[in-house]
Amino acid sequence: MELSFHGAAQNVTGSCHLLTCAGLRILIDCGMFQGSRHADEDNTEPFGFDPAEIDFLLLTHAHLDHCGRIPLLVKRGFKGEIITTAATRDLAKLIMMDSAHIQEEDATHASRRARRRGNKQIEPLYDVPDVLTTLDYFGRVVAYGEVLHLSDQVTARFEDAGHILGSASIVIDATESGESRRIVFSGDLGNRGHEVLADPTPPPEADYVVMETTYGDRLHKNLDESVAELVDAIRQTIASGGNTVIPTFALERAQEILFHLKRAIENGELPSALPVFLDSPMAVSATEIFRRHAEGFRSALRDEMREGRHPFKLPGLRFTRQVADSMAINNIRGGAVIMAGSGMCTGGRVQHHLKHNLWRPESSVVFVGFAAEGTLARKIIDGAKSVRIYGEDIQVNARIHTINGFSAHADQRELLDWIAPAGAPKKVFLVHGDKEKGMEKMRKELTKRGLDPYCPTLHDAVEL
Repeated sequence: MELSFHGAAQNVTGSCHLLTCAGLRILIDCGMFQGSRHADEDNTEPFGFDPAEIDFLLLTHAHLDHCGRIPLLVKRGFKGEIITTAATRDLAKLIMMDSAHIQEEDATHASRRARRRGNKQIEPLYDVPDVLTTLDYFGRVVAYGEVLHLSDQVTARFEDAGHILGSASIVIDATESGESRRIVFSGDLGNRGHEVLADPTPPPEADYVVMETTYGDRLHKNLDESVAELVDAIRQTIASGGNTVIPTFALERAQEILFHLKRAIENGELPSALPVFLDSPMAVSATEIFRRHAEGFRSALRDEMREGRHPFKLPGLRFTRQVADSMAINNIRGGAVIMAGSGMCTGGRVQHHLKHNLWRPESSVVFVGFAAEGTLARKIIDGAKSVRIYGEDIQVNARIHTINGFSAHADQRELLDWIAPAGAPKKVFLVHGDKEKGMEKMRKELTKRGLDPYCPTLHDAVEL
């Protein structure tokens, strides 16, 4: 048996791990590299394996850094079966289609610049027809806890990771040459105690564990304190006469913020007619998908949804799909909450709203998620006095709030608690983290507990 690492290796994005066992080649995720200066080049590089030889792709969840290169995998020869949960299947379709549109648009703009220089046309990484072809390879849909037989010697089980709707950790049991191994892939693990999604399911005892380390170096704020901080920031901004801009991840984070805003309005902490704009076509579509998958929520919320009560619907909520409607929001001088993608401000409509509000002292920008190094969000969070948006230098005069209690990722304590039931694995592979921060800190903490952590490099291969 062999395990090799083709993404998220001493890096936060691009999750992609290959397990070779009992005559099968099983890929866990095939995500896009994001954030770094070299991300575009990294995404076009060879995978480190032959896509045509992959038998199964098990998809942990629908975030772009876990599913974003699947259409490229198919384009380069994958003919196997993609297996995931029902919610992840629906959300991944949305994410990959959006990514294809972006790839096409970026290639068109780059080609115009290339032609002016006398260079050849730029091709997109993949396009919409590639995504439509990819959807044909989505096969079995699994429920949490269901044992999936990949062969007589190999089974897989998806367990709730509590990260976003449909997210899963994956337990693989394989027998080869009379020897059995259990390998657990954490996927991205959620933050415990949130009111929308269930807590992550602990792993069984395992021989090997592949674990994410996004926040392996820190503890999150208490959720109630984070909600109070969000509400207070909005109230202050309303009083100042400005707008509150919330860069939003379309999956889970947007819906969770809507959930807490609705509760705050119901409790009288915010005005009942508060205008809230969800200015992200993908987040709008994702919210509709959330409504169709009540099975993915905590029991109390699931009961509400089945009774016809919508946990994400606010009195003043306005969905904006059309560009003209998005542009009209910038005519509002104050009192609005503007939720727009992307969460790291690397593109999308939020950049327009930042351009119109970031320079205004009466406005606020509230960051509620992870911001990778090199992204516009990280620059603002780290205290930049001005940032460049669409070729223009914009002064950072708005109040900046960073609230990490809404994180969809487990913090250090939760990661350590999650892995404890796995017992004494022969090795714990640390992935999906900053090498000098979350990954290194987690390595030290696991070593203290008598485990054997290892931080693989890109394309590293380990015999199990």
